Amino acid sequence: MKKKVFRYLGKTANKLDYYRFRIKQRTGLLGRPKILPYLGFGNEDCIYMRGQVLEDKGLATPDDDQNKWQNAKAMYKRYTSNETPRVQLRISFQGHATLAQTDSQGYFSLHLKNRQPYKHGNEWQPVKIELLDSVTEQQGLVSAVGEVLIAGEKNNMGIISDVDDTILVSRATKVYKKLQLMLFKNARTRLPFEGVAAFYRALYEGTNPFQINPIFYVSSSSWKLFDLLQDFCELQGIPKGPFLLRDSRMDQFKLITSLHEGHKLMQVKKIMNMYPYMQFILVGDSGQKDAEIYTEVTRRYPERVKTIYIRNVSGPGRAAEIQPLLEECREMGVEMLLVKDTVEAARHALSQGYISPESLPAIKGERKKDLEAPSHMEQMLQV
Repeated sequence: MKKKVFRYLGKTANKLDYYRFRIKQRTGLLGRPKILPYLGFGNEDCIYMRGQVLEDKGLATPDDDQNKWQNAKAMYKRYTSNETPRVQLRISFQGHATLAQTDSQGYFSLHLKNRQPYKHGNEWQPVKIELLDSVTEQQGLVSAVGEVLIAGEKNNMGIISDVDDTILVSRATKVYKKLQLMLFKNARTRLPFEGVAAFYRALYEGTNPFQINPIFYVSSSSWKLFDLLQDFCELQGIPKGPFLLRDSRMDQFKLITSLHEGHKLMQVKKIMNMYPYMQFILVGDSGQKDAEIYTEVTRRYPERVKTIYIRNVSGPGRAAEIQPLLEECREMGVEMLLVKDTVEAARHALSQGYISPESLPAIKGERKKDLEAPSHMEQMLQV
């Protein structure tokens, strides 16, 4: 019943947004369109990429001294920017060009296959995107350059990570706290979990100096938060990787629902299918349903999952719920660990040969630094 209600609300919001877009377009109030490409991923034979065309609201990388009301204004702009539906784009990649069209929410997708192996010497490869249709008067050339991560068979291990309460503090299970963080924080004032950047760098670099272990960030958060999440990872030194977020019209109602298991499973399956030769470390937290989702992933791909790390951010009741899942995964030959902090996970990763010995002191040092340096905004908001 809840899904039907949200589906109805989503369709209604879709129609209202379309009418708003057309009214602004016809009255000359619509701002210049902007192409926002999301980080894509692929192998030597095909690539997958998403993006959105929307009204440019002038969002920029935030300053250190940006106050909470400026942050709230930026968040409002993210959620009220007009999507640009049903326009054509030309997408060019390594000498190949194809056309794409945005859907009713302004999103576009690219699935591009090639008979010859794609070049991937630098891992990240540029993708050029051009808007072919005229949306506003005198809009001029509208284009953007996106990036696609190309991983070949030499990359035999990858990491799939949750986002909320795994790499950054979000209080995903506490609606009031989450609203505070979303409205009054930006990429510079959001807090990472202690030591997470050093731990992820260690996993990303692995133990082979000639290859990296790509990281994929899967979340049921809205694509409207992409720029915030990307800036956050860059500012914190968390390795760059594709985000697989939620593009449903449920964006406006996501704050009051945790219906995300199906979305996460679908995205993990997409990654697994793209890299059939790769095994994965899965990282999540106990706050929502990551343990259940990763157990289901293990049931479907028992030989593709190396280890599961679940950060314990809940009370003893939730730990008791997870215990049978730990045992089930162990019976399938996969170790799921409920860890208290990043250092505990790193020690285990070192024992399994996932990270190098010299990375452990850096992880310990960064965790200590993160613990000792809460932001002034965090103290003011008491979150």
